[in-house]
Amino acid sequence: MVQLDAIDQKILALLQENSRLTIQEIGQRINLSKTPVHERIKRLEREGVIDRYVSILDKKKLGNILMVYCQVTLDRQTRDAFAEFEAAVRGLPEVLECNRVSGSFDYLLKIISRDMETYNRFHQDQLSVIPGTLHISSFFVMSEVKNSTVVPLG
Repeated sequence: MVQLDAIDQKILALLQENSRLTIQEIGQRINLSKTPVHERIKRLEREGVIDRYVSILDKKKLGNILMVYCQVTLDRQTRDAFAEFEAAVRGLPEVLECNRVSGSFDYLLKIISRDMETYNRFHQDQLSVIPGTLHISSFFVMSEVKNSTVVPLG
């Protein structure tokens, strides 16, 4: 675990809110000159605290209005079965998140789709045919209550 001081945390909070802020703008907001801000950001990148910079798109404006969570159970819980499933899922752009979990199923997937018909085709033609897939339960999001990418720093 990387140790962060209060200034690092302020920089990270600002970048999570808006990664397009300039070094000068960050410095002005935290009362620090450009050079130390730049050095801290570079260190945070080197240490892997800052993984990457991304743009967050409005899914609905792009026509992707159906969000689905899937519980997936494999027919075997072996290292090879997990590796094969995970490799297949990494190649599916509709899958936004895939997490191996404990409990009564093996994976929880977050999937985005244009509509129910498109999801049904994806389910039948791509997801359910992954070798080792035994059971899939789909849950359709009725209303998105909170959607955040901000990691708490406190």
